[in-house]
Amino acid sequence: MKTILTGDRPTGKLHLGHYVGSLRERVLLQNSGEFDKIFIMIADAQALTDHADNPAKVRESVYNVALDYLAVGLDPTKSTLFIQSQVAELFELTAYYLNVVTVSRLERNPTVKTEIAQKGFETSIPAGFLCYPVSQAADITAFDANIVPVGEDQIPMLEQTREIVRKINDIYGEVLVAPEIYLPKNQVCRRLPGIDGKAKMSKTLGNCIYLSDSSATVAAKVKDMYTDPLHIKVSDPGHVEGNVVFTYLDAFCADKKVVADMKEHYQRGGLGDVKVKKFLLEVLEEILTPIRQRRAEYGAHPDEVLKILREGTEKAREKASEVLARLKGAMKINYFD
Repeated sequence: MKTILTGDRPTGKLHLGHYVGSLRERVLLQNSGEFDKIFIMIADAQALTDHADNPAKVRESVYNVALDYLAVGLDPTKSTLFIQSQVAELFELTAYYLNVVTVSRLERNPTVKTEIAQKGFETSIPAGFLCYPVSQAADITAFDANIVPVGEDQIPMLEQTREIVRKINDIYGEVLVAPEIYLPKNQVCRRLPGIDGKAKMSKTLGNCIYLSDSSATVAAKVKDMYTDPLHIKVSDPGHVEGNVVFTYLDAFCADKKVVADMKEHYQRGGLGDVKVKKFLLEVLEEILTPIRQRRAEYGAHPDEVLKILREGTEKAREKASEVLARLKGAMKINYFD
């Protein structure tokens, strides 16, 4: 059986980095017909590991992420959309997995180390945040997921999940399914830079274009995009490496020949940044306009969105309870069965 598990932390609305890094691929996989089950999780419990003092933001973001999911084309009749905190079995699995992971191993996780530095935790690291790779392992294994479509920055998390699966299976027998990572085929899409040229588009850094941004907002952000600081006059030869506008064209424009021709023209001189940005804006608007429309349609019926999440969460709990029962049986702690 081919099963997918993936998801996002609800700490705000989703942006173009999420779209090319995972959302676009999820829709393609969903519609391919190649997968038996697809579980897509809104990881609110994980979001609370570093937003415990602002649960209202997480709660609001759960709804916004659900809207973004539905807006990009995730179909609740094909994919199970659910809320992490409402599946209690995930927390029990996490407790058992914590017994086979050392603190030093968690501290070595590159993704965790990077995020600790970004968030300025230093010596005041919330225990829940340090342990969230273990929680993530529970999220994946609770659904027997063998395919996990994520961005490149999540590779260390998947490696840690596979380690946990090996240890549990070594101790208790073949109980858990080991997942494989599924990365976007387009290398540029694996880590989309922010509009300021920073290494990654990030809500924390404030360098995002959100899926819910208006046309005017997107236009203003594209206008301010980082290009080639040495390309002062239109006639100047320009550089495309590190030029965010061309990186976005590589990620979003389907006509690769047009992009290649523009790069060649820009590099020899005679093509201005304004013209390239105008073309990029047209490309982005073609993608974002139907997303905005679907978001507005679902946003007009919040009760329907909550119904989708409730029904999806019930299905998720049913599957997670099966896996938990299997593990507890292997651990010989199913006392009343």
